[in-house]
Amino acid sequence: MTKRFKALLLTEKNGKVEPQISRLSVDDLPEGEVLVAVTYSSLNYKDCLAVLGRGKIVSRYPMIPGVDLCGEVLSSDAPGFHPGEQVLLTGWGVGERHWGGYTQLARLKADWLIPLPEGLNGLQAMAIGSAGLTAMLCVMALEEQGVAPGQGTILVTGASGGVGGVAVALLAELGYSVAAVTGTRANDDYLYRLGATEIINRAAFERSTRPLEKQRWAGAIDTVGGAVLACLLAEVQYGGTVVATGLTGGSELHTTVMPFILRAIKLVGVEVTTCPVDLRKVAWARLAKELPVDLLEQIFKVIPLEQVPHCAEDLLAGRVNGRVVVDLTL
Repeated sequence: MTKRFKALLLTEKNGKVEPQISRLSVDDLPEGEVLVAVTYSSLNYKDCLAVLGRGKIVSRYPMIPGVDLCGEVLSSDAPGFHPGEQVLLTGWGVGERHWGGYTQLARLKADWLIPLPEGLNGLQAMAIGSAGLTAMLCVMALEEQGVAPGQGTILVTGASGGVGGVAVALLAELGYSVAAVTGTRANDDYLYRLGATEIINRAAFERSTRPLEKQRWAGAIDTVGGAVLACLLAEVQYGGTVVATGLTGGSELHTTVMPFILRAIKLVGVEVTTCPVDLRKVAWARLAKELPVDLLEQIFKVIPLEQVPHCAEDLLAGRVNGRVVVDLTL
């Protein structure tokens, strides 16, 4: 196979990272059992940091970023996959330690791939992506801790982002009352369309707080961390659960044990990069059934590969709502 293909390649020189659209051949690809013609990827917070050379996301250069991808198997040395099959990949260090999804051809390890879930096409799968998978795992964590609809309102922080937006939509579809926290009230209409019943300014959770505040939330999905997480922990009602999965607001947590030992609340972490395959398949099957297609269409936009660096700047600056899908067929 000698045909050249397009990829977004990151190089580093004198500490500066440069993203550039490059033409590569299949011989340039790293080792792997499965060769995939990539149709779609997505733009996540971590991808933005990688593309713009921030946050020490990438471990070595040159690197093709993109932590998500889907496409068609062209050839396979692994018994579990065959040419023509539609496959999906999220996480596993792809786009950080291994070449990722911003390429028209990718050679990948079979252990990283799962079949495209029944009921979803490639565009829909990447509109969901790692962010949607994370949101589903967070909802499942609340359910596992016994947090059910009717027990009270669930708070979702970072609701204008990819994880938060999908979480709001999923919770609303499952019958929960959802309060959405956002940094700008310009997103109110968007969040109400996703199913939020209440919208709160993020500034309300960036204040100093007492160890215990008025009990307000039956549970929470937090994508921010830092002061926001510390504040909401003090407001969770007796026996409630907070699921934490983000640190855009900081990795430190300044709180006390009082909510845990006086209100018996629980703090559960969700991790998506190396999530076991069996759990991934369960979560993806639920996403295919429980995330309404009409709502999904409201939370993403599609861009060509060439627009990734510019869109990454906008996403980090908070100028992008929801999900961004990267079309590799253009």
